[in-house]
Amino acid sequence: MKNISTTAEKVEEMKNLVKVLDDANKAYYKFDKEIMSNFEYDKLYDQLLALEEETGIILSSSPTQKVGYEVSDFLSKEEHDTLMLSLDKTKDREALRGWLGDKEGVLSWKLDGLTVVLTYENGSLSKAVTRGNGQIGEVVTSNARTFKNVPLNISFKKRLVIRGEAYITYKDFENINDEIEDVDAKYKNPRNLVSGSVRQLNSEMTAKRNVNFRAFSVGNFNDIKDEAKIGNSFSNQLKWLENLGFDVVENTLVNEANLVSAIENFSNKIKDFPIPSDGLVLCYDDIAYGASLGTTSKFPRNAIAFKWQDEIKETTLKYIEWSPSRTGLVNPIAIFEPVDLEGTVVSRASVHNVSILKELQLSEGDTIKVYKANMIIPQIADNLTRKGKVILPDKCPSCNSSLFLQKDMDVEVLICKNDECPAKKIKSLALFVSRDAMNIENLSEATLEKFASKGLIKDFVDIYHLEKHKEVIVSMEGFGEKSYAKLIGSVNKSRETVLSRFIYALGIDGIGVSNSKLMAKYFSFELDKIMMASEEELQQIEGFGSIMASSVSNYFKNEKNTDLVNRLRRELNFNDVISESPQTLKGKTFVITGSLNHYENRNKLKEEIESLGGKVAGSVSSKTDYLINNDNLSTSSKNKKAMELGIPIITEEEAIQLFKG
Repeated sequence: MKNISTTAEKVEEMKNLVKVLDDANKAYYKFDKEIMSNFEYDKLYDQLLALEEETGIILSSSPTQKVGYEVSDFLSKEEHDTLMLSLDKTKDREALRGWLGDKEGVLSWKLDGLTVVLTYENGSLSKAVTRGNGQIGEVVTSNARTFKNVPLNISFKKRLVIRGEAYITYKDFENINDEIEDVDAKYKNPRNLVSGSVRQLNSEMTAKRNVNFRAFSVGNFNDIKDEAKIGNSFSNQLKWLENLGFDVVENTLVNEANLVSAIENFSNKIKDFPIPSDGLVLCYDDIAYGASLGTTSKFPRNAIAFKWQDEIKETTLKYIEWSPSRTGLVNPIAIFEPVDLEGTVVSRASVHNVSILKELQLSEGDTIKVYKANMIIPQIADNLTRKGKVILPDKCPSCNSSLFLQKDMDVEVLICKNDECPAKKIKSLALFVSRDAMNIENLSEATLEKFASKGLIKDFVDIYHLEKHKEVIVSMEGFGEKSYAKLIGSVNKSRETVLSRFIYALGIDGIGVSNSKLMAKYFSFELDKIMMASEEELQQIEGFGSIMASSVSNYFKNEKNTDLVNRLRRELNFNDVISESPQTLKGKTFVITGSLNHYENRNKLKEEIESLGGKVAGSVSSKTDYLINNDNLSTSSKNKKAMELGIPIITEEEAIQLFKG
């Protein structure tokens, strides 16, 4: 930490730390970009926390006062019955013993996935909501119904709220990544994968991802404790949930005497533990005692997290390898002398971008510290020698074109702007043929490289004319008549597709699978409308901001791109099913809150509104036309806002009548 003495200097340093940490959070949770390692983030976070404690000043925007992620615009929103706070943490075993004191506690895994709250009514799963920002989460009921181990019906008939963690095992994470041929499209870690799998619009996709769930507490304990007959013990609460059919987090009862040995038992299991975990959770077994302690503005006082001390080893940096990507980014990768970490030998780690490279002052021969984030992803913790001779390449390693240093979200990156760059082309082709795009089997990235090197494929259109090169292909190593026939069959099968797959396959920067679907639907599945859309029109799509709108608009302003798209569309047949429902709600914006009586969940009601041409937003604003709430006398924040703005609050029955026109 800098040598700062006056309170004013400390506050200024706090402001700087808040901005750096906030940018890192936004990049990670909203844009799936890492602008610093977990190690560096924790170090800066602890510095900020120390300054807050020292000065007694906490800035309103401080990440120490925030919980959860920014709630997406794509899913319905709902307030939690009680605020879901994050946990205070420590890496010190003795500090943990001091926290527990003479009380009994329950020690369990801290799973590294997505926290989800399940609600059961009359024994049936009626609602699932993500943790979100701690106050408001996203409704994911239809997706939660596809979790592999969640009971849809239970024997307990009173209303029951269960908190737990949705997760994807390391094995499933690796299997899913193995199926993604485009390196840039691979998921960074299991946490990102499960978050994207649960917080998205297609429950069929969730089902394919093998999402599981482990319960870790009852959310409405005071309401059910007498009927459940589980007394005042948190350990008994978990056993009761197990008897209802839930998988619960592995846990053990501890006291001051055996706590350290219990931690050691868990740490011995972590190397072979199949579920991502970033530590342990210790809570008081005496539920009433824990509740009596209350909370801080961010943390409950009845529980605390124990974070693993990362295994950090020193090694020597050999060189920086530069890896070109589909988008033109040329990313740094540190290659170092092999070192044993967490039971495996590692010799390379992503540095993510130029900003991190400069921050660490990495150069050949430096002595560096490396570790595995969450015991799986190699990262650089520090550079001990910092020779300061950071050398950036001036030529692309793939095409030898000049590289340009520019800023993306305040992060410095190297860009290859050569549209004909072989690396960029191969990775673009790999995305085009991938499962979520045109889904052309038997065209791996390695095969695409072979075809491109022989001049068989120069752009996407050439894929649909490979039959011209039959003699060349069948004579290639690894190919024959059968392989050729399978390949051509896959190519022809892909000619029948839907517009959203095609849009995603084009590889427009920042446009993923969900955004492609939203765009296709918004423009009534008409490609010409999308190609002619202005930035202003594109920003009217739910969830589209200026960056995405500009990216789409600029793509279609490029004459080379429009020529490619027009040639491609002649090879394809779009089979989008356009709703024949009367568009009685066109131009109308709705917000949904509270419980429902006629629709299975909010997503079903949202689908009905959208099928009739309407739009569903997550929060009430001056653009809202109707707030749907069966309890129109509620004092909820949405009702208050609607009344302030003079927006009609209608019941579900009134909404159904409105839908009829």
